Amino acid sequence: MTAPTAETAEPRRAWEAWRDAHHARIADPHGFLAVTALHWLSEEPQRLSGAPGVWSTGPDGVTVALDDGEEIFVDGKPVRGVHHFGVIPERVSVTALWGEAAIEVAKRGGRDIVRPRHPDNPLRLAFEGTPGYDFDPRWVVTGRYVAFDAPRPTTVGAAVEGLEHVYDAVGRIEFEIDGTPLALTAFDSGRTGNLLVLFTDETSGVTTYAANRTLHVPAPEPGGTVVLDFNRAANLPCAYTDLATCPLPPAENRLPVAVEAGQKIPYERA
Repeated sequence: MTAPTAETAEPRRAWEAWRDAHHARIADPHGFLAVTALHWLSEEPQRLSGAPGVWSTGPDGVTVALDDGEEIFVDGKPVRGVHHFGVIPERVSVTALWGEAAIEVAKRGGRDIVRPRHPDNPLRLAFEGTPGYDFDPRWVVTGRYVAFDAPRPTTVGAAVEGLEHVYDAVGRIEFEIDGTPLALTAFDSGRTGNLLVLFTDETSGVTTYAANRTLHVPAPEPGGTVVLDFNRAANLPCAYTDLATCPLPPAENRLPVAVEAGQKIPYERA
């Protein structure tokens, strides 16, 4: 453990607040640990475990036909009978409340899905936090962002076999670790100006989750300077449950160094 100094005390407190907030999101009553099933919809109407009614999808989007006496809430309004969710865009989720449960309706890899989320799911109730490396200022790295002339649609794999995601790569982040020049392809995070990086490294599958970790990078400064705080390298939901469709890093984001920072393999995967 790195002994705190006056210079590192505030960054450590900020990191601890980030860690605690991440744990709170994971443990949320309707978070990913509450997911009890991953259902892939088709035009054939079907009943789904953990969800009310009969579900189907088609050119006009997702539809649920509720049984007599069943009720869900969408956008705070009660719904009975047949409800049309319509066409849901890629990587967008709509949540319907059903009693204590939340029913997520979404599109992933071009396919419509339903994921019931039940607060009493044993995986969520057993959650004790996520192990991780201690904060170390060594892993706060300054780099340089080089934007592409235009976003590059980039196809990456997914935690679910056979599924693919397409993300807009907006540039590269160049940096060094212990004198080794490295680079990471960065995606648009969806937050104004901020960047998203998916990566693996030499700790992947050893002390950290094998498939991926993610890092949010604040918007570059004028001239392209960016700060990568690997202390905040985080697990995606697929690190905790097989019912997630998380993207995998592009091949060029497999770092040939050991990034001994950030979150480790969850207890749920130990």
